[in-house]
Amino acid sequence: MEQQILRLPAEQLFQKEIEALIAAEKEPVPAGWRMSPRSVRTYICGGTAGKTTITPKYIGHERLVEIAIATLVTDRALLLIGEPGTAKSWLSEHLTAAINGDSTKVIQGTAGTTEEQIRYSWNYAMLIANGPSKEAMIKSPVFHAMETGTVARVEEISRCASEVQDALISLLSEKRISVPELNMEIPAKKGFSIIATANTRDKGVNEMSAALKRRFNIVVLPAPADLDAEMEIVKTRVKQLSNNLDLNASLPEDTVVEKVCTIFRELRNGETCDKSQKVKNTSGVLSTAEAISLLCNSMALAGSFGTGTVSEKDLAAALQGAVIKDEEKDNIAWKEYLENVMKKRGAHWSGLYKACKELL
Repeated sequence: MEQQILRLPAEQLFQKEIEALIAAEKEPVPAGWRMSPRSVRTYICGGTAGKTTITPKYIGHERLVEIAIATLVTDRALLLIGEPGTAKSWLSEHLTAAINGDSTKVIQGTAGTTEEQIRYSWNYAMLIANGPSKEAMIKSPVFHAMETGTVARVEEISRCASEVQDALISLLSEKRISVPELNMEIPAKKGFSIIATANTRDKGVNEMSAALKRRFNIVVLPAPADLDAEMEIVKTRVKQLSNNLDLNASLPEDTVVEKVCTIFRELRNGETCDKSQKVKNTSGVLSTAEAISLLCNSMALAGSFGTGTVSEKDLAAALQGAVIKDEEKDNIAWKEYLENVMKKRGAHWSGLYKACKELL
């Protein structure tokens, strides 16, 4: 059955690791948690639990992970902020998977998210037939989290309208949700918290109020510090994703991953990795997550229409789609990068350069 599911939640994907950590637990476990903060850190950053090897889920600053976990031990909510593709959602999912064994209590923030999705709504057929009742109530993920003493996730909170964001203020302050239609209040059980994520690119969409920010402990997740760190993240995630997808292709070689990460870092930062030359930025984000998606797409091309090994043509086709988002601006920036940077890097890059030129 699991083979028919496109994407398993983290608690199912890494079930053996979570069970091994719980079985080997020796530290105090907070109320509502399944394992201690130290074990959660091991699950996120990697290590061992008995004879089981725990694979790292987040490759980056371990201290930031510790701050995030320590925040959830307190009564404060956690807000993860960063550029697109800095693993905010990935980290929030794995934190809830380790802490509660359930990462599915999630609200996806959009312009269409309503206050009812934060609190509760009603089955209107039952409401009209029998009036307000517990049976007619449709509880939100946050409501369920308060009842069970678990952690709920709110993705892209800055994309929610101001009145939706404000609905969280009383929930995070009072730690209870009122249902005036039934004349009752539901207090949050110990262990309840919220992990929210916000994209710095969307800062001006619906900027969070100072009152709401005060209810969160904010952790800023940076982009990978250097090329080696970014390559390690990309290789790890591409391997994990390819295991769940029928790509029919071998994993890309290290040289291929290095080229993609180098191109992305240079276009993202506006200069070459050796800082010897300025380059034009593109309109897209070109994040680590985009690099992972690009390589999976290259593998799909190689497996479906090629030899099963990612070629320069497969990579060039995927690069074209990832880099050029705005036809006019990005075409100019990409052409200049090809001529002024990639072409001058010699034989090692000449195959990719020619493949990219053919598509322009």
